[in-house]
Amino acid sequence: MLELATPWALILLPLPLILMRFLPVRVERGAALAVPDTVGTALLAQGGQGGSMARRVSRSLPWVIWVLLVLALTGPRKLEPIPALKVSGRDLAIALDLSGSMVRDDFYLDGEQITRLEAVQRVGADFARGRGGDRVALIVFGSDAYYAAPFSYDTEAIARRIETAVIGISGRATNVSDALGLALKRMAQSDAATKVVILLSDGVSNAGATNPRGVAELAAKLGVRVHTIAMGPKDLTTAEEGERGVVDAATLRAISDLSGGTSFRVKTTEDLVAVADALDKLEANDSDGLAAEVFREFWLYPAAIALMLSLIIVWRQEA
Repeated sequence: MLELATPWALILLPLPLILMRFLPVRVERGAALAVPDTVGTALLAQGGQGGSMARRVSRSLPWVIWVLLVLALTGPRKLEPIPALKVSGRDLAIALDLSGSMVRDDFYLDGEQITRLEAVQRVGADFARGRGGDRVALIVFGSDAYYAAPFSYDTEAIARRIETAVIGISGRATNVSDALGLALKRMAQSDAATKVVILLSDGVSNAGATNPRGVAELAAKLGVRVHTIAMGPKDLTTAEEGERGVVDAATLRAISDLSGGTSFRVKTTEDLVAVADALDKLEANDSDGLAAEVFREFWLYPAAIALMLSLIIVWRQEA
């Protein structure tokens, strides 16, 4: 439904009539041609027959232009619904292990042998794209940890960073403590209602001076829930002594237990997909978002018509 942004502008409509009523009439003085009465009467009759309609149109054009300009000043507009972005009030940091063991090709997808990193990239990118409404960040870690993408509502950008992650860029060891600590440092300054870290690792924390369990206790104090994903066919309890590429599932489980999160064990690509679905249910996005009022403006149309009519008047006067 149309409405007027400035309806008070309608009081300007009778302004030309008021000016005509109170301003003195300007009398044009010029040359005159004296002709006999019979000739003058004939000329007036001939002019009235051919130009009466044109004169009426010419006289009415300025009034039409004035009405259109006043209508444009009133600002006709229409309120149109705009889909609002769902805002969950959640900060979610994805901490992704990029240590050397992620290059192992012991996962399968659609019958094709792939590396652990490729499995995480395919599933993790889809998971990130589905987090619309969350402020999502990506932390990658190996020997060191750093933000690959800061907290943002642009989940597509986060997904692309996951898809282009490179093993070894942060070192080839596994520093779980620093990755979790880096997430907590940024979240400690956040006023988000919910703070969540999803920590994925496929190895044993063998770098950093801090105990991962101690960092998990700090997360609990800060109200940060940590979900952990232990990724790899074997863990320390089932692997042979000295075997490489095994995951410390017990430590990751302790981190999630201490912080109030959930621990997941992933041995196949199907397990990883199931974990992503489970996390979507644990951290569901069901907010309706923030309402937005956006007006579609229509003042340009009467203003444009008034301009065209003004140009027609100018053209006729010059013709």
